[in-house]
Amino acid sequence: MNVDMTTTIPAGASQKADPKSKTSVDYNSFLRLLVAQLKNQDPTQPMDSTQYVAQLATFSQVEQAVQSNAKLDQILQSSALAQADSIIGRSITSADGATTGTVAEVRLASSGLIAILGDGTEIPVGPGVTVKPAG
Repeated sequence: MNVDMTTTIPAGASQKADPKSKTSVDYNSFLRLLVAQLKNQDPTQPMDSTQYVAQLATFSQVEQAVQSNAKLDQILQSSALAQADSIIGRSITSADGATTGTVAEVRLASSGLIAILGDGTEIPVGPGVTVKPAG
């Protein structure tokens, strides 16, 4: 098939794939790829079985790394929630020292914790922020 500037792109071909689908490969996907590779290999020069075992081992290592990252994310979220609970009711001062107040609630954002004071002022909890017992 010749492809030139007048060839049209099929509908849906330019749509972006779901970002989660790129990283959510499981053993079933690997086995489908393996079977497709077996079906399409050259019968006069088949792939060595040790190569398949090496591919399976590599895939297993990647999957373990993905699972470890997911567990680490859960631990970080738990830690952030524990930290959030510990600053409610305490006095907080922003990093620049301009804002001070008592923490009424805490919001967990993708960038970290955000302390919300009684008057609605938001202070990102990060380096330089001072937290003291209320009083």
